[in-house]
Amino acid sequence: MMETGLDRRSVLKSGGGAAAVALLPGAAAAQSAKAGSGDAALRTLLDRFFQDRLAERPEQATALGLDTGAREKLRSQLGDETRSAVARALARSRAEQAALRRIDRATLSDTAKIDYDVVDYQLKLAIQRGAFDYGSGNSPYVLSQLSGPYRSIPEFLDGQHRVATQKDADAYLARLARFPKVIDQSVARARDDAAKGVAPPDFVLDRMVVLLAELRDKPAAETSPVKGFVAKLTAAGLSPDLGRQAEAIMASEVFPALDRQRALVTELRAKATHDAGCWRLPQGDALYAHLAEASSTVPLSGDEIHRLGLAQVAEIGARIDGILRTQGMTKGTIGERLVALNQRPDQLFPNTDAGKAALVALLDTQIAAMAKRLPEQFSYVPKAQVVARRVPPAIEAGAPGGYYQAASLDGSRPGSYFINLKDTFDRPKFGLATLSHHEAVPGHHLQVMTALESKDIPLIRRRSGFSGYSEGWALYSEQLADEIGMFDGDPLGQVGYLQSLLFRATRLVVDSGLHAKRWSREKATDYLMATTGIARNRSQNEIDRYTVWPGQATSYKIGHTKWVELRDAAKAKAGVKWDPRQFHSVLSLGAMPLAVLERVVKARMV
Repeated sequence: MMETGLDRRSVLKSGGGAAAVALLPGAAAAQSAKAGSGDAALRTLLDRFFQDRLAERPEQATALGLDTGAREKLRSQLGDETRSAVARALARSRAEQAALRRIDRATLSDTAKIDYDVVDYQLKLAIQRGAFDYGSGNSPYVLSQLSGPYRSIPEFLDGQHRVATQKDADAYLARLARFPKVIDQSVARARDDAAKGVAPPDFVLDRMVVLLAELRDKPAAETSPVKGFVAKLTAAGLSPDLGRQAEAIMASEVFPALDRQRALVTELRAKATHDAGCWRLPQGDALYAHLAEASSTVPLSGDEIHRLGLAQVAEIGARIDGILRTQGMTKGTIGERLVALNQRPDQLFPNTDAGKAALVALLDTQIAAMAKRLPEQFSYVPKAQVVARRVPPAIEAGAPGGYYQAASLDGSRPGSYFINLKDTFDRPKFGLATLSHHEAVPGHHLQVMTALESKDIPLIRRRSGFSGYSEGWALYSEQLADEIGMFDGDPLGQVGYLQSLLFRATRLVVDSGLHAKRWSREKATDYLMATTGIARNRSQNEIDRYTVWPGQATSYKIGHTKWVELRDAAKAKAGVKWDPRQFHSVLSLGAMPLAVLERVVKARMV
């Protein structure tokens, strides 16, 4: 059953300019004979863009396994967190856009036009973001429970910096020695933003205090950057003396920098507001409109997002109600019945290390079960594997419930599906399979690695992401798993899937509620709990996430609605000749704004 759809005209507006012009099936014959003559020049330009950006993002070079050969020096570096680095990135985006637009789009083949339109759209968003001279990326805040080097660098060093040789170990120590500098750079930017009236609300600052304590208030040898390094040294057969060097750097250099950050957080907390929405910030309403479109790639107002969410909450809730009634659960609201289901002992793993290990083992089993079914739906299955992992305990207090980290291009590291197990009560059994379908296969891992392993699209696009596309795909993957029978004979598993859809529809309501309708943190949390039945700790964590990532939470259900709409249109057009593998092959073209996706699918399949 289709859920409430988006206005088609609104979706088509999101691609801007050429990206919004439909490429009709017969258009190729009418194109100029020179179509395709500009492809090589475009590819050369986009590859140059990628290399230039990689030089400024050493962590990404390592994540992709591209910190070798001529780029080996990047392995010992960290990115620049200064305001001047932000200004340089904005200037680079403007220069790249000018260079891109010097290429005549009419000289490009259909496939190259996709590359052109996608990169042009990315540059447009980057330039628009530059109009708001505070925050970082998709957040109004440089530092929060989800952003800042204090959080990202330890996780990066532990999860992505490989240590197999002495050179690798030396590079690790060099990065650890640079860690204090980037902490201080981010603190300086956050202080500048605070002078402009931009600082996180009190509850976000309180979460940061907890996370800083997790890293700072323990012996240096027990911190994740040191403990993880020692484990890698042992596995590689390298000298333990290097571990003592890391411990010394952590104690004498990193800890003082963390103390300086904690001093800023304490200072900001003393005069912080409790208001959650970005409406209170300079140009706050305009920032929310930008960030919501940047994530969903659909220009909807806060009121439109809110109405869409309310309609979908009602529809999905009715579906859940029908299944719960067949299970004898008839009393109370849908949210109350889902709470009761969450509390059943048969749905919970013990909140112990052993219970958490058993839960992660179940996730790997679910990944394997779905992997066997992938050839039915996909003509290409990524070579890279994906494994389930716990979110590192040091960052559990601020981390999302689940997230995906891509495999490296050189095959040295598999993809990782992280699950936050601070409290197993927040992860009942009936919802776990759907989370595995979303984060691993056929969700993020399959979509991301299909693009990354492609040899046909430019590197700049293999790694690019649009939340409306990727999160919409992951939610569509949940639906696909249900459609191919993964929950046959498992009505509670299907309830878990529908609860996930309901959760994402509810996000439309609470995100727009916080940032466009001036809801309080408490009102948003209560609505999320009452509607979805999700436990308070997880619900509170979610609302705090939406506070610092305005608009991102709207991308899931908006993207899902578009993916399903396009799939159903292609299926109707194909009739008895329908082959889902043909439709799903669009993943090989890489992530793109939803308007470009619509143009591509309609040109090829509808």
